[in-house]
Amino acid sequence: MDAALLKLSAEKHLPEALDWLRRMVEINSFTTNLAGVAALSSLTVDCFKDLGFTAKLTPSAHPQHGDHLFLSRGPADQKPIVLVTHLDTVFPAEEELINHFRWLVEGDRIYGPGTVDNKGGTVMIWLMMQVLREVNPVLFEATHWLIAANSAEEVIGSDFAERTQDRCPQGASAVLVFEGGPLDESGWHMVTSRKGRAEYRITCTGRAAHAGSNHALGINAVVELSKLLPSVAALTDPSRDLTLNVASVHGGTVLNRVPHEAVAELEMRAFDPAVLLSAGQALEALAGLTEAGAEIKIECVGRTRAWPGGPETDQLFQHWEKHAAALGEHTVSMRRGGLSDANYLCGLGPTLDALGPVGGNAHCSEYSSDGSKRPEYVEPASFVPKAVMNLLAVEELRDATFCD
Repeated sequence: MDAALLKLSAEKHLPEALDWLRRMVEINSFTTNLAGVAALSSLTVDCFKDLGFTAKLTPSAHPQHGDHLFLSRGPADQKPIVLVTHLDTVFPAEEELINHFRWLVEGDRIYGPGTVDNKGGTVMIWLMMQVLREVNPVLFEATHWLIAANSAEEVIGSDFAERTQDRCPQGASAVLVFEGGPLDESGWHMVTSRKGRAEYRITCTGRAAHAGSNHALGINAVVELSKLLPSVAALTDPSRDLTLNVASVHGGTVLNRVPHEAVAELEMRAFDPAVLLSAGQALEALAGLTEAGAEIKIECVGRTRAWPGGPETDQLFQHWEKHAAALGEHTVSMRRGGLSDANYLCGLGPTLDALGPVGGNAHCSEYSSDGSKRPEYVEPASFVPKAVMNLLAVEELRDATFCD
């Protein structure tokens, strides 16, 4: 495909793309706002209807989450190219109202909930499909496309991936995740691996007693747990890209009672599954009785697989690297500590993340008069060049897959 023609087409369709984005941003789709997620899902179906996509809603396994949305078109006997986005945001309606957080065009930015995470990603997919249908209708019609929109990505779980896998029994030609992708002086950031995560709960059981008359008979679970936490935090090891975050500590009830129980919750992350496993074993080895007689119990309460990248992802990234260079641009392969649907979907096929537009301050809704706090935003000028680069790379990916 000719890059100049792609650019002209993308520029023509950009105003409509931004109008779709505005309409999406105006719908509150906080993860547990089922009505809002459903309304956004319905609008997304309308958005892609003219492109010939067929919609399928699949219930989440969790009743507090909305239905996942799948949009498909093209030859169903092919492995699909899976285009991944999500419907939910992290902002309750009350937060948006209190912070006056809404669609706002200001300079070269558009502020609003989901502008970059990830309603902007959905609109990037729409823009690419519109341009492809216009510039290369043969490729558009000949490819099996599956747009997979998670209703609850912000809480990260395996449910959406399992439903997506059900629709890809033979795997996928590629899994392309449209989370926002930064741009800086080094180039366009492409995410080629993400850390895995293990979540743990530490429970310290002491002995309750009256804090005034029988203090000596008690075993203070809060104090005993606090003695353990420095050893827990010390498991962080930057040399192995291992981080451990003690995120929550609570215990006790009333002031005149020696607390009988205290609980800490934490997570650890690493790119290498073996590092995560060994760190978990080291953590669990801290369980047992303390010198004062309190009992320490440590249990793993959740895991998210790592997406370690690898040769297939590297080969996929090279398509983007090649076409960015042809456009006079650069791409940067990034390893990222944060989680995304790529962690769960990478087993379907070669995976690449951060294909959405440029933006920043995701998960933030606050303004301040001095400018030190600015909320989530997207840069509308990033849609066209990113769409062109994405389409050139997808064309080469599709050709290589077809030839294989």
